Amino acid sequence: MHVTLGFSPCPNDTFIFDALVNQQIDTEGFTFDVHLEDVQTLNEWAITEKLNISKISYGVLPLVQNNYTLLSSGGALGKGVGPLLISKNTLEDLTAVNQMKIAVPGINTTAHLLFSMAFPKAKNKQFLVFHEIESAVLSGAVDAGVIIHENRFTYQEKGLVKLMDLGAYWEEKLDCPIPLGGIIMQNKFDQATQYKINRLIKKSVEFAFENYPQITDYVRRHAQEMSESVMRQHIDLYVNNFSIDLGMEGKKAVDTLLEVYKKINTP
Repeated sequence: MHVTLGFSPCPNDTFIFDALVNQQIDTEGFTFDVHLEDVQTLNEWAITEKLNISKISYGVLPLVQNNYTLLSSGGALGKGVGPLLISKNTLEDLTAVNQMKIAVPGINTTAHLLFSMAFPKAKNKQFLVFHEIESAVLSGAVDAGVIIHENRFTYQEKGLVKLMDLGAYWEEKLDCPIPLGGIIMQNKFDQATQYKINRLIKKSVEFAFENYPQITDYVRRHAQEMSESVMRQHIDLYVNNFSIDLGMEGKKAVDTLLEVYKKINTP
């Protein structure tokens, strides 16, 4: 069976899917038409049902649940993994953020949801692709930015400072891991097929862990100018036991996020 599959070129995703899409494991008759895109593009595609299987931000999950099923393997969820709010200057009073122009990595991202939870009165937002945010802050185009992915490891080198760890805020308030990104599959596929794909993704993650800390050519090629040490930091932060299977704790965290989304978006 031929299916379309989308995920980001970031090391955590290429690490997870390498063995699957490059047939280093038995794919049991499945072949994959792979699309590598930034997560906000994948979120938008999920809303329009463009792909059969896709990585998404959990922030968009409420908008796609009627057409997709959340799989339990392949996602990013954990503690100490949340987005950071950064700026060029420190603030004595964080309520000042409400009047600042903030760059956010996509309207449907989990990062936007966590920022909205921490700063519900902040309305002056500019939605950018995640890798453009540091530059926007440095240039003064925005006052502050919400950063994710590898920018967590590089912002200090550029003279930027952390105003708030939005993930830590989530954990403090809700006492559960942070659901960042999950894998969804279209409901037009029967449960048996969804189960098989989930099992194959799980095998792919397990295969990757068995061969880690080796960085494969597939991961390295799509990481572009990122150093191997940053690639490993990226993988170590975002790929864990929850990526193998959400389990009860992970599923409870996802349910908590859905409740937060409802509260934030209910007039």
